[in-house]
Amino acid sequence: MSVQERKQRERAERERLIVATARELAEEQGWDAVTTRRLAERIEYSQPVLYSHFRGKREIIGAVALEGAAELAAELRAASASTEEARGRVTALARAYLDFAERNPAVYDAMFQLDGGLAFAAEDTPEALKDGFAALLETLRDVAGEGVEPGLFTEVFWA
Repeated sequence: MSVQERKQRERAERERLIVATARELAEEQGWDAVTTRRLAERIEYSQPVLYSHFRGKREIIGAVALEGAAELAAELRAASASTEEARGRVTALARAYLDFAERNPAVYDAMFQLDGGLAFAAEDTPEALKDGFAALLETLRDVAGEGVEPGLFTEVFWA
């Protein structure tokens, strides 16, 4: 392994640590408690190290939101695969979505309430957000009904 590869691996590990710590702190005490000073203390790195990964709290919130979107998509797919019947799949999908929000309120806030600098339904929408929507669409397109645009139906369901 080259020095460059080791440095890249260490950087990625630090970034994961920052995101995990921010998420943990937000779940324990709310997003107001997540500051670069507190994060730096908890992960035992200086604030400049944090700023070398994220420009500020907004980007950290965005990183937590992307992680949450990937987790939510996986949970939604697992839930909808748990039954063959279309109506049962929708019920399982809705329950999984609500259960995720209840278990991860700070992550849910990062995804849908706070400004993490992420765009939905735009050219620059991150893949994790697109995949979260796709996980809903995969099940809901089967029940949207004739003449109903599945994407719009999914957006209304999501809302």
